[in-house]
Order: sequence, then structure tokens, then C-alpha cells
Amino acid sequence: MEKQTLGGMIASLRKERDMTQAELAERIGITDKAVSKWERDLSCPDITTIPKLAEILGVSADELLRCRTESRNEEKNENLPLLITRAVALAMSIATTVLAIINKLDAKSGFTMLGIGLLCLAISSFHGEKSEE
Repeated sequence: MEKQTLGGMIASLRKERDMTQAELAERIGITDKAVSKWERDLSCPDITTIPKLAEILGVSADELLRCRTESRNEEKNENLPLLITRAVALAMSIATTVLAIINKLDAKSGFTMLGIGLLCLAISSFHGEKSEE
């Protein structure tokens, strides 16, 4: 069986047993809306519900919980380089501005910092175009 989310696993097992969400919910003692949220991975069953749910679905609690988790971290990690380059660009522009205001910035350092900021903006722009493809 292909690894799937907990919600996908619940839905698959429920359908294999020709059960509706309402029937499953009634057997567990919850609402069918709760089952719907589980199956759409919007929420998870309470830990105390897992053994009863597993029993009704004909699997062990361990099998039920061996599903793949829907990881939003993967998506966040893909955007991390873009976020970092934009943050560096912003930091360079703020630092250049602040140092110029307090008269602690020489021209060479100012151009270097602005150059680093522009380079980061160019990289983030390229990365942003690439991820849209």
C-alpha cells in the first residue's frame, strides 16, 4: 500500500468497509463533520479515539498511524532560499540607510552593501521565476 496521509488512510479503510462518514462517526460517538475533517487532513482524531477507530477500520492502531504526514514543512523548506535572499537584501538596504543617517558609512562600504543587496534581489527574482514554472 502506498504511503498516504492519515486522512487518506481513514477514508480508504472506511470506503473498503462500505461505510459512510456518518456511520463511522456514529460508531465512534462523534460527528460526521469530524470524520470529514480527518479525511481532508484538516484535523486529526483525538489520541483516545485512535484505538476504537483502528478497531472499527480493521487495522491496528500502529498500522493506522504509520501513514505519511502531510508536511507543510517541505513547502516551507523549498521557499527558504528565496526568503533568505530577500531578507539579506532588506537587511543590507536598512543597514546602508541607517549607517548613512548616522554618518558612519563610507562610500566604498555603502556601495558594497547595496551591491550585496541588489545581488540578493536578483537571485531571489531568478529563484522566484524558476519556482513558478
